[in-house]
Amino acid sequence: MSRTILDVHILQTVPPSNLNRDDTGAPKSAVYGGVRRSRVSSQAWKRATRKAFDDLLDPAELGVRTKKVVEALAERITKLEPSLKADQVWPMAAEIIQAATGAKIETPSRKSGGKDGKDDEPAVPQAPQSSYLLFLSAHQLDGLAGLAVEGIGKGTEPKVFVKDKDIKARAKQIAATRHSVDIALFGRMVADASDINVDAAAQVAHALSVHAVDLESDYFTAVDDQNTSAEPGAGMIGTIDFNSATLYRYAAVDIDLLAKNLDAGLADGERASEPVRRAVEAFIEGFAMSMPTGKANTFGNHTLPDAVIVKLRSSRPVSFVGAFEKSVVQQDTGDGHVRAACKALADHIPAVEKAFGATADRTWILRVGEHTADLAPLGTEVDLRPLVTEVGEAVAERLGKRG
Repeated sequence: MSRTILDVHILQTVPPSNLNRDDTGAPKSAVYGGVRRSRVSSQAWKRATRKAFDDLLDPAELGVRTKKVVEALAERITKLEPSLKADQVWPMAAEIIQAATGAKIETPSRKSGGKDGKDDEPAVPQAPQSSYLLFLSAHQLDGLAGLAVEGIGKGTEPKVFVKDKDIKARAKQIAATRHSVDIALFGRMVADASDINVDAAAQVAHALSVHAVDLESDYFTAVDDQNTSAEPGAGMIGTIDFNSATLYRYAAVDIDLLAKNLDAGLADGERASEPVRRAVEAFIEGFAMSMPTGKANTFGNHTLPDAVIVKLRSSRPVSFVGAFEKSVVQQDTGDGHVRAACKALADHIPAVEKAFGATADRTWILRVGEHTADLAPLGTEVDLRPLVTEVGEAVAERLGKRG
C-alpha cells in the first residue's frame, strides 16, 4: 500500500556552544562510527520546533503541556463566565480533568504558609495539579471548559456531576478529538488513560556531528562592580564546557498518520488536506529554523542550516546518517567540514536509493554557498519560502488525490 512520508535532512554548523547538557553540565555526546560525536537530543530539538510553532500557527491550532492543567482550564471557564473567580472553579475543573484523562489531580503540598517561609502569613491558595505533564489542545480545553460551566450552572457538586456516565463519556470524547498540530505531530501519552493516547506522526533523530569532537572548557571570571582598585581579583570564577560541530539532523513525518490524528479537528466545510498542509508547512519551517536554547546567552550560537534536503516518499522513511559513519576529517585545504559533509551526502544518497529502489518521488534542496554545491544535482533548488509552500502543496495534492 502506498504511503506518504516526508524526510527532512539538515546540515548545520554550530560554533562554540552547549545546546543540550548532560547531567554533568557538559554537551551531550555519543559514540558513532567508533569516535565521539557531538549530540543534541531529539527531545531538545522537538521542543525547539514546538516553540517555533507559536510564531507560525494560530494559537487555536496548538496545545499546552503542563501539570498546571487545572489553572489552564480555569482560565477558560472564567472567560466563559467572568463572574466566577478562579478558586471557585478549581474543584469543578479538577474533576473534569480527572474524568477526561484519568490523571490524578491533587493540590500541591507546601512547606510553609506565606512569603519568605513565614508560617504566620496566610497561605496563597494554589490550584490542584496533575501528577505528571498533560498535553491538551486549545480546542479540547475549550470543550472541557464548556462542560465545566454546564456543571457549575446546574449547581451540582463537582464529584456528583462527573459521576454521571454521560458526562464522563463526553469529557473523554472531548479529550480524544480535535487534536492540535503539536499533539498530532509529537504525540501524547497519558499513563492513566491509554485510550486517549496519540501516536506521534513525526520522528526526530538525535542530531550528530559528522566528525569527531573534543570537549573544551571555558574558564571565566566575573568582576565585582563595587570593588575598588585596592580589591583586586574576581568576584566569581568558574568553567563552562562546550564544543563546536557540523551536525546532521534528520526527521521523518508520516503524513498518513498526521492526517488521521488531525481528522477530528476539521472545521465545518474544511478540506481534509488543509490542516495537514498547515501542519507540514509549520513543521518544515519550525524544524529548519529552530535552535535549542541551552546556554544561548553565553554563546550566542544562532546559526541557520547550511543545507536542507526534503524528500517526499511513497514507502518508508530513510535516514542518510550512514554517510557519516566514517567521520568527516578536515583536509589540509582548510575547507572545514561542510564541504566534505556535502560530498559524503551527495555520494551516499543516490547509492542508497539505487541499491534499495528507494528513490523519492520529489526532492527539494535548500543550500547556502559554494561549499554545498555537491548537493545541487540531488533535487530542485529552492529558497526557504518556496520550499515550505511547495512541500505543503505537494502533500495536500497527494491527500486530495487519495481522497
